[in-house]
Amino acid sequence: MRSHDPLIPLEDALTAGSAVVRFLGSRSLADYEGDPMLRSAVERQLMIVGEALNRTLRAAPELVNRIPEAPEAIGFRKLLAHGYDEVVDRLVFNLAHERLPLLIDRVRAILDESDKT
Repeated sequence: MRSHDPLIPLEDALTAGSAVVRFLGSRSLADYEGDPMLRSAVERQLMIVGEALNRTLRAAPELVNRIPEAPEAIGFRKLLAHGYDEVVDRLVFNLAHERLPLLIDRVRAILDESDKT
């Protein structure tokens, strides 16, 4: 069983978000849409990001409140898990390119601060 340290899920969110960035690399939207394994991998990691932020929210809301993108990531996780038939590849791709890097930066900053204390 993992510790109840609220930083652990933030580390998971950082790891999963960073994986999405690596998976996508310089791939185009057409590449993304044409590769079901890539889409599955990206969606799975985005689900982990959302769930990790949700767990942190329950344990340490003051940390998640410092991540303006968190509510969107948490809600997106619910869509991926429960509304699979409503997922639009273009939106996932754009979110991963435009919003996810901001979230990763904020999570990394929180974790870096915790390393200094």
